Amino acid sequence: MTPWEIKGRELVNCTCEYGCNCQFNALPDKGHCHAVAGIQIDEGHHGQTRLDGLRIAAIFKWPGPIHEGNGEAIAFIDENASEAQREALLKIMSGQDTDPFATMFAVYASTVTKMNAPVFTKIDLDLDIDGRRGRIFVANYIDTRGEPLHNKVTGAEARAQIVLPEGFEYTVAEIGSASSTTRGPVQVAMRDTYGQFARLHLNSHGVVRP
Repeated sequence: MTPWEIKGRELVNCTCEYGCNCQFNALPDKGHCHAVAGIQIDEGHHGQTRLDGLRIAAIFKWPGPIHEGNGEAIAFIDENASEAQREALLKIMSGQDTDPFATMFAVYASTVTKMNAPVFTKIDLDLDIDGRRGRIFVANYIDTRGEPLHNKVTGAEARAQIVLPEGFEYTVAEIGSASSTTRGPVQVAMRDTYGQFARLHLNSHGVVRP
């Protein structure tokens, strides 16, 4: 197994309401799960291959709860990635070189039965984790926007977090609202649903904790 490690930031939008039942070991509130994710890798490596500054994104579509499988997905890899970096990122995203179910990449890959061919393209990411604002844009495929939650009475920004001491994706996530539309082989549409803003620190064995 080739060791790898990444530090970065992510924005995820899924069909659940703001709490996202999956984070609490419950079933998705819509009965199915559609999701869009974008990750900025600030520092990282896969073996001797550096991954600093690269971006990845994905669209997922499960007809029921994620653990029941039959999902469809498509991965996007930064057009600036070299051939070695592309291969490394695809291995990480598909759960290879990772302990079983140790990261969200490994968990989700195990539930996908239709994986579309990866797309190597420009990925625009604007991520402000503390401000709960972000954008994922991949021309002809993804347009996702995230913003803070707002008090329904005053309109003031509201802050909420989810803390997962034993999670497989993050330790702390800032929660906001997000909306997405996608095109291409995996089409989803979400408006004002769960927006997850998180700092990531992952390696071959899972979340790296302090």
